[in-house]
Formats: sequence, C-alpha cells, structure tokens
Amino acid sequence: MLSGRSTTVIDLGAGTGAQTRLLVERADRVVAVEPDARMLDRLTRSLPDVTTLHGRGEEIPVPDSSADAVVASSSWHWMDPARTLEEVARVLVPGGRLGVVWSGPDPDGPFLAQAAAMLARSCDGRGVSPPGDQPDDLDLSTAILDPHRPTTVLDIPAGAPFSPPEHTVLSWDVALNADDLIGLLGTFSWIITMPDDRRARVFAEARRLLKEGLGVEEDVTVDVAYGADVWRADRLG
Repeated sequence: MLSGRSTTVIDLGAGTGAQTRLLVERADRVVAVEPDARMLDRLTRSLPDVTTLHGRGEEIPVPDSSADAVVASSSWHWMDPARTLEEVARVLVPGGRLGVVWSGPDPDGPFLAQAAAMLARSCDGRGVSPPGDQPDDLDLSTAILDPHRPTTVLDIPAGAPFSPPEHTVLSWDVALNADDLIGLLGTFSWIITMPDDRRARVFAEARRLLKEGLGVEEDVTVDVAYGADVWRADRLG
C-alpha cells in the first residue's frame, strides 16, 4: 500500500493496533484513529509512541492536508464510504495515498473448506446451525465461515479527487493448531452473536471434529490459507 517511508500515516479504524505496529516501521509519525474507547486504550498502552485519537472515518480529528497516507485494515466496511472519502481527501496532502486492505482466512482454501463442510453437516444435524433463514441452495460450507463477510472492494465514485483504485491480491499460509482454529471460529460474527450455551456447543463440536475427523489436536498444526485484498488510490492535486 505504501511506497517508501512516509512522514505521517493515519491508521483509520486502528482497533487494538495490529496494523499500527507495522506502520511504525514505515513512517516517522503514526496516528491511530479508533471509535471504540476500550480498543483505543489497549492500543495506547501497547504502543505509547503512537498518537492515538478517538474518531471515525467520517470525522477524522486531524487538520487539513496533514497526512501523507491514510490506511484502513479490515475496517473500511464499517464506515460510510462517501463521507469517509471526503474526509480522507481533506486530510491527505496532494499526491497522498489511501490504502484499504481486507485480510483473513480464505474460505475457499483446502483445509477451511473441508473443515467448514464437516462442521456444517454435523452442527445442522445437532440443531446448532448458523442462525437465520437459510435457502435450500445455500452452501453451508461457505456460510458457516461467516455469512456476514464484507464486500472487499474499494469503490471510488466518479468525481472524487482520487486516482482509479489499484487492486492487488496476496495469499499465504499460516500454521494453526486446534486452539488457534477454535479461536479463529470465535471471531466470526454468527458465532459472536450466539447465546453462550449455543456457542459452547458449536465450539465443542468443532473441537471433536478437528480431533476425530481431521486428526488435529494438541500441538498438531495444519496450514490454513489466508488472503488479502489490497487497494490503493492517490489523492489528486
């Protein structure tokens, strides 16, 4: 997303600072903007040299033309894109860069596709399938990963002061054990919104299937495919 070292970079929707840590190595000054006070407090404590500000994409609390780059990692879909683009254009210097990335496990990767299909069949038979009405032709092996995955496209409307967005797709593998995989499952929105007892049943079933169906237990790891959709556009002068 960034070409060379920048003077000031804004991490928009910084969360607890996963991307912020990487930006520190690429910029003289990093400003983390986050609307959630608890996440912002955690980021402030872990990265004391980073400037942290309570704010949103629609209201970035920095002066006009004060940043060389604004980046958002898996947070853009939480913002109003039209209003956020206006704000990003305001705070960027001419030629400054907007970078947007969505990253996470690839639901079409070999292991997750196999595991999701097994869990979908098993959970559906035990009455713990994902919530909501599900059409007969819905592919549960995909839906069970997260039916609310955002669209990973940066759309810049005609007339906005940005160059046409450039798109890059990256992929890599991450070795995960059973605890890691259960933790990953717990990040999906349909799991987060479940009642505690139902969530516990899904976790127990997933752990059983990992052990009995896929041989993943204790320190055994499997390679899980991850991917990232990376977008960038430059502020026109």
